[in-house]
Amino acid sequence: MVRIALAQVSAKEDVEENILKGLRLMEEARERGASLICFPELSFLPFFPRVRADRRFFSLAEPIQGPTVERFRREAKELGIAAVVNIYERASPGEYYDTSVVMDTDGRLLGISRMMHIAELPDYNEKFYYWEGNTGFPVFDLGFAKVGIAICYDRHFPEHMRALTLGGAELILVPTATSTPVFREIWELEMRAAAVANQVFVAVANRVGREGEMEFFGRSFVVDPLGEVISRAEEEREELLVAELDLGAIEQARQLLPFLRDRRPEVYGILSEDRFKGGKL
Repeated sequence: MVRIALAQVSAKEDVEENILKGLRLMEEARERGASLICFPELSFLPFFPRVRADRRFFSLAEPIQGPTVERFRREAKELGIAAVVNIYERASPGEYYDTSVVMDTDGRLLGISRMMHIAELPDYNEKFYYWEGNTGFPVFDLGFAKVGIAICYDRHFPEHMRALTLGGAELILVPTATSTPVFREIWELEMRAAAVANQVFVAVANRVGREGEMEFFGRSFVVDPLGEVISRAEEEREELLVAELDLGAIEQARQLLPFLRDRRPEVYGILSEDRFKGGKL
């Protein structure tokens, strides 16, 4: 059994206050027996993509080896808990990403996963702020579980979830900042389907609270390989959601539903074509 924690939190304008709250939640997660904690998208920053094309927000970015990640690496080592934090990454002058950073229970930086699919929707003006991710679909071996990441908008792409599964992921973490009403309607349905299609665990960590006109609704949750929600956070309030995962359920599900065995990748060439043809051959 593996115990994980999802930090369903709000973010204030005071970034330092947000960081201190995150560090306290790491300690609480460890006290509750979790081996891993995952924070939502833009874990300790206000959700600035709700504002269209404002260059001031580039100042919030920092490098992977910057102060925020270093503080959480030290805390991970001290507590003996793995952590996934999401930052606004400054990779080089003018090059910015929405990036999840993965650190193990010794505080070592295992690697990063950059958001691959960039949204441009009402309240999600992300194409101005983010470059498209270039890290591919890494899977991180934490010792107790193999973990892949689908950051927010990535989760809507079955190809992303399948690529992580083929890379060996047993648990797909989804750090997100979701408020849009249409997504609210398909919130659990979509991830339950992804869990069943790939026979993996999926854990979604959402923001909560009002920022401008946006209302992040929380409802973070964990789904097992047969699509059952095994743990769910409350709506519209902060919560540290802790769930136990029996990774043996993955093999049992794949024996029952051998979807991966029956794949036919040699006939899926259409999936790698450059553009959508609208149903035309």
